[in-house]
Amino acid sequence: MATNRPSRLLGYLESRKNLTGSACGIVGLALTFAGVAGPYWPVVVAGLYGAGALVAPPERPPVPDFPDPSAQLDELRGDFGKLRAYLADVELPPAAAGRLTELTELLAALLDPGWVAEVLAQDPEGVHALSRAVRQDVPEAVDTFVRTRWWTRLAPGVEPPERHLERQLAVLHDEAQTLATSLHEVEARRQESHTRYLEDRS
Repeated sequence: MATNRPSRLLGYLESRKNLTGSACGIVGLALTFAGVAGPYWPVVVAGLYGAGALVAPPERPPVPDFPDPSAQLDELRGDFGKLRAYLADVELPPAAAGRLTELTELLAALLDPGWVAEVLAQDPEGVHALSRAVRQDVPEAVDTFVRTRWWTRLAPGVEPPERHLERQLAVLHDEAQTLATSLHEVEARRQESHTRYLEDRS
């Protein structure tokens, strides 16, 4: 409790109420030296200080400190490394394995440090979509296949689970490809804008 008092006092000294009141109090002192306040100058100074503190604009709340998108991408790269280690221990049929390789290569390219990551860091929705693919969609799809494959041995005749996995991976690949295309378009527009700027400047 005692440690909070100095910080509260310092906070009030730096507040708008104190600064505005102090400015008005200085005006009261100026009136005193000018001979306007007379013998009641302490009341005038205190009154002006109080009036200034009352009319001071309210304090603005601090802006929330959101995490840096670049730091989010660094964490996502670490999680992607964990995902690849998990996938390396899973045995998949050739067709599904091929689709999974295409998908992970595309995700790796999107997360690779460079201009793509720089553009991606400015797209919160893109970061969210990529995070969902790495941390939820891909591992859930593969894990569901692994669990379902065992049950199909007990219930032959149903659609093979690898077909579902292939379709899921195809959808995820299309989503990642759409994100990559949009990022490329953003970078192309940025280059075009810079070219026009240089041409107009010259």
